[in-house]
Amino acid sequence: MSEELKITKICCIGAGYVGGPTCSVMAYKCPNIRITVVDKSVERIDAWNSDKLPIYEPGLFEIVKERRNKNLFFSTDIQTAIREAELIFISVNTPTKDFGNSRGRAADLKYVEDAARMIAEIAQSSKIVVEKSTVPVRAAESIMHILRANQKAGVRYDILSNPEFLAEGTAVADLINPDRVLIGGEQTDEGFRAIETLSWVYERWIPKERILSTNTWSSELSKLAANAFLAQRISSINSLSAVCEATGADVSEVAKAVGLDSRIGSKFLQASVGFGGSCFQKDILNLVYICEGLNLPEVAAYWQQVIDMNEYQKTRFTQKIIECQFNTVSDKRIAIFGFAFKKNTGDTRETPAITVCKILLEERAKLEIYDPKVESEQIFNDLTSPSVTDNPEKVREAVRVHSNPYSAVERAHAIVVCTEWDEFQALDYHKIYDSMMKPAFIFDGRKILNHDALQKIGFHVQTIGKKLNRVGLLRSWGTVPQFN
Repeated sequence: MSEELKITKICCIGAGYVGGPTCSVMAYKCPNIRITVVDKSVERIDAWNSDKLPIYEPGLFEIVKERRNKNLFFSTDIQTAIREAELIFISVNTPTKDFGNSRGRAADLKYVEDAARMIAEIAQSSKIVVEKSTVPVRAAESIMHILRANQKAGVRYDILSNPEFLAEGTAVADLINPDRVLIGGEQTDEGFRAIETLSWVYERWIPKERILSTNTWSSELSKLAANAFLAQRISSINSLSAVCEATGADVSEVAKAVGLDSRIGSKFLQASVGFGGSCFQKDILNLVYICEGLNLPEVAAYWQQVIDMNEYQKTRFTQKIIECQFNTVSDKRIAIFGFAFKKNTGDTRETPAITVCKILLEERAKLEIYDPKVESEQIFNDLTSPSVTDNPEKVREAVRVHSNPYSAVERAHAIVVCTEWDEFQALDYHKIYDSMMKPAFIFDGRKILNHDALQKIGFHVQTIGKKLNRVGLLRSWGTVPQFN
């Protein structure tokens, strides 16, 4: 590759779940490239420069510590970073709109547009601008219009789409050894040159055959499509979990049998309380909105059903908790094990735990919440948001956050597993049983516990996609609704 195409300085606008880990691994693998991650939030940048990073990912802190202040920098000096960089990643938040026209479906591109206008205002030399945030199809075109409408003499912009395909909890491993890297750009000589330049950066550690180049629109749609397909698999197996509970089949056995088909595979066939995270729901809603705008109502309805099934699963699971508590959880202590949307992350965006807690709080339960990585402030922020309650003070009175699981279960009527943290499998459930009210219930929303062992201790166990033997419960307490 010619010397003029090589990159020596990169700027990333946005120090969140995408920008921070992506640039940390890039700096780790490209020690000769100076990478600066910038953000308007002083608090967030201070956290990246501390020993307690603002996000948790296995292996991330070690990488940050290794490269920080060598060739990896976190700063609020946005102007200098943009001015000096040859390549700029836009990694800002693109939440689903919660206001105005298309609220609840379309992506809010305010922060993307703000970043583009900031680049146009500050840049004094040509830049490759890389859209890293998850955005609707043809968003790169909007960035291009803004940059070129404000173009200074002698300054050229090339716009690329380079979507992330990270799974929270394994982000570092995904970045070090990705299935593929996708780069979309204009199908012109200049566009191909820009694609080659970004590809050169990734080729420092990723085999060239894993780097796929497409046109810009294909790259943007591929990101939405990938998340839609993964979420679809989860909703599909969750829909079958209801059938299994009604018929006596075991959804884990069904998933194993189905997954052994080489045409299908076994990944994302684990039935659960539902999917969460920042991407799946947001991207599918975005896809639905795009289809509606293209006058494809049948396609929009198809993908909307993936979301509807996920909501049904969360509600169905929680309603059965209430039914098995003799149709009332009022003033009962319910221990919530896990609040993050999945293990090995502190991210609570769209976590199923919020829906579970919301319904239980509406039924006047007292919640005792434990999660090893989610801060108590984040839990209270989520549960007191306007979308959850119109009486935040009442929620604060009904919720306690614990620093260990054993204090959370004291005199609790039930345990609800909402996150599949490994530590929940290693707890002393004899000790837990002795400290709980009787009958003691466990509702395993992640299918991670040893249900036979728990039943032998004395727990009444309910899970997803399987009928469990409840002979002891029926003998002692008459009848209890089945989880179906």
